[in-house]
Amino acid sequence: MWKSVSLAVSDVGVLCEEVKAVMNVHSTEHGEANAPVLQWLWEYVKAGQEEILLSSYMPAYYALMTHLLFCSPFLALDALGSVCQRVRSWRINADASPPPSLQQWSECFWRVLYRYLTCVLPVTALFQMVRSPTLPELAPSVWQLFVEVIACFLLFDMLFFIWHLTMHRVPWLYRNIHQLHHQHRITFALAAQDASPAELLSLLLLALSSAWVVDCHPLSEALFHLINSWLAVEDHCGYDLPWALHRLLPFLGGAPFHQAHHSVHSGNYAPYFTHWDHLFGTYRAPSSHPK
Repeated sequence: MWKSVSLAVSDVGVLCEEVKAVMNVHSTEHGEANAPVLQWLWEYVKAGQEEILLSSYMPAYYALMTHLLFCSPFLALDALGSVCQRVRSWRINADASPPPSLQQWSECFWRVLYRYLTCVLPVTALFQMVRSPTLPELAPSVWQLFVEVIACFLLFDMLFFIWHLTMHRVPWLYRNIHQLHHQHRITFALAAQDASPAELLSLLLLALSSAWVVDCHPLSEALFHLINSWLAVEDHCGYDLPWALHRLLPFLGGAPFHQAHHSVHSGNYAPYFTHWDHLFGTYRAPSSHPK
């Protein structure tokens, strides 16, 4: 199995080069028609904000704030779940436990904030200084944006799978880095960030490194991180909603897929897609739940 993983890692560079080559061809063909739309958007985003966008503290701030923003609808659902049977029926473990209380949310928030301020923020700032990002004048084409975001997700999903599987297979890593995240046998949205400082930092660095390896446009990278935050929140939200992304896109695992991992502490190691778990025999079918 590990030989297969090492081969997959060695092919990342080749895959990224092929993706960029395809992207360049299609950008040439379609970029002119799409560029004006995204150029207006890009100019709007960076207008007078260059110093802020290039700040070394921006990645950690962006990650935390988008995560908190995306958690707010699920905080409302958890509050409604205590009085509304319909909302409660959407919970994956509706019969196992009630929705998390406001006190649980509050305690989790302060833990996450403390870890970001003391570890994630300073280390990612150093990483950004080494990376030295720039803001190009031209916006990406729509096709370039699409391909770069998909490439980032495929690369991040593979790296996350390898790192997650390693943490579970190496006892020292599990005890010292990952075990804290598994305190939540039944997850809720904010629990996606309730992990050890080392794990929070490693996952953010994996996301930043994925965008760096793909060499994507800052607008593509921002969209990648935005969607990445939403998927992480949705994976941990504890709800199997009728409009959830995994119901629309069957190759995504979604909240039931990740809840199965937290329930049995093994299997379903990939964050979003299911193909790596199918390939390595670590896929665990989610339990049945109310529709």
